[in-house]
Amino acid sequence: MGDGYEERASRLDGAKVWTLTVPRGSVHPVLPDGCMDLLWIGGRLLVAGPDTHAETPAGSDGGSYAGLRFAPGTAPALLGVPAHELRDRRIALAGLWPEAEVRELTERVAEAADPATALEEIALHRAAGTAPPDPAMRFVAGQLDSGRSVADTARSVGLGARQLHRRSLAAFGYGPKTLARILRLQRALALVRSGMPYAEAAPAAGCADQAHLAREMRELAGTTLTGYLAGS
Repeated sequence: MGDGYEERASRLDGAKVWTLTVPRGSVHPVLPDGCMDLLWIGGRLLVAGPDTHAETPAGSDGGSYAGLRFAPGTAPALLGVPAHELRDRRIALAGLWPEAEVRELTERVAEAADPATALEEIALHRAAGTAPPDPAMRFVAGQLDSGRSVADTARSVGLGARQLHRRSLAAFGYGPKTLARILRLQRALALVRSGMPYAEAAPAAGCADQAHLAREMRELAGTTLTGYLAGS
């Protein structure tokens, strides 16, 4: 993320509250991270589903944005929709929740001194009245994020391959292998940002070698490591 990005831990378990200021004419691609977001953009409440490729917001007018990023597997229960129905989509919150309720929430965020905190309050209130996220899928996400294989993760959670895939679609928006690839890429990027050379970051994150990491970057992010890091 660029210099105009700030985030903090949310009071909602596992979530992050973030703000982003984008200069006019700049391009700010968003890489897949296994997460879903509640967004405040242009005076509207939107939901960003789980991405399978880099997403570049339309337009170059710049501006300020706020969001609440839900950890993998935690948003579907709160939003009331399986994650795979929102895969690679940006949808108005009014398409998921009653329009009258969303109008009221929109007014509340618009009048708030800090829209990001207002989004957090909406999610906290909603979470108090909904079932908690699937604990097995949160465990799966944690295991995959630590670099554990899909097969080992399935065994440790006591699910067969088909059952794990079906529940992963609902929780993450895609199967466990795709989530594992996305989380591995994010681990590699974090290591590179910390100053680790590409050739060391690749195996440390779980890739076979630097060439493997480069392929994953092209397939999932549509760019090169050098190109992405220079832009961010």
